[in-house]
Amino acid sequence: MDAVPFDTPPPTILVVEDDPAIGRLLRETLEFEGYATVVAPTGEAGITYALREVPQLLILDLMLPGMDGFAVVERLRANVKTAHIPVVIISARHDTADKVRAFDIEVDDYLTKPFHTDELIARIRTQLRRVRDNVLSPLTGLPSGLRVERAIEHQLESAEPWSILYLDLDHFKAYNDVYGFLRGNDLIRLLARVATESTREHGNATDFVGHIGGDDFVIITTPAKIASICEDLLERWAYEGLAYYEPADLKRGTLVAKDRQGHVQTYGLVTVSIGVVTNLRRPIYSLEEVSHIAAEVKQKAKSLPGNSYYVDQRGANGHVACS
Repeated sequence: MDAVPFDTPPPTILVVEDDPAIGRLLRETLEFEGYATVVAPTGEAGITYALREVPQLLILDLMLPGMDGFAVVERLRANVKTAHIPVVIISARHDTADKVRAFDIEVDDYLTKPFHTDELIARIRTQLRRVRDNVLSPLTGLPSGLRVERAIEHQLESAEPWSILYLDLDHFKAYNDVYGFLRGNDLIRLLARVATESTREHGNATDFVGHIGGDDFVIITTPAKIASICEDLLERWAYEGLAYYEPADLKRGTLVAKDRQGHVQTYGLVTVSIGVVTNLRRPIYSLEEVSHIAAEVKQKAKSLPGNSYYVDQRGANGHVACS
């Protein structure tokens, strides 16, 4: 069996522009350059799309009907799911005060109309490269590093109930030993995709998916969405993961690899374990506390057979709540 190919889709650029002629020009220009392009005619429509699909970059007009461009940027920057998206302003406003205000609310670039398309494309490439190199996981394209920590810290400041799902692959080292790290990277990308798709279809519009590193991922959602996201994700993994094995391994249902001492060992196929941390039954105050509980619930999930998830059930007194 050949390695499962991983096709990187073109970056998606969201254009928020109420002038149909300019919107059409931008779409044609960007699509000619190989970008997937979506045009939204209002700020409200742009925010709705950005929260649902998380484009790689936003081109924004300041003068929009209803919510103006400044308000759009403030809404996006206030949400951990969209805070990292680079925003390029294209506006007829030449006033220095508008430019200063835009950069104060963390706009990434500002062009005035009329603009040269070559310059626009160069600025877009610069912004996409900056985010790719400094904010997103180069392997999965998901937010990583400090962006994940900030997303969790943002939840800790919320008075609303939240849940953090920690995803981890079981027997992943054995898979790498048998198939090599390139195939292992394909498996990590698969987990990133099914986590994103399950969260998009069964979670909330503002739910966050991040790549902690290696084969570890995090999903931030609400308690009401735990079961639907976890069950759909594990079902997708059980089905789609079959394409990543040789027929002999699938038929046997195991991987045969050498351990660190060089002894041949038998391991199960790669499964997903999800440990769920939630403040539904007790307050949680710090990132360190989240990390400690996450390690415990992930081990609980790993002790269960096959693909599984485990939700922390302890109340404020440390006892397991009765259901």
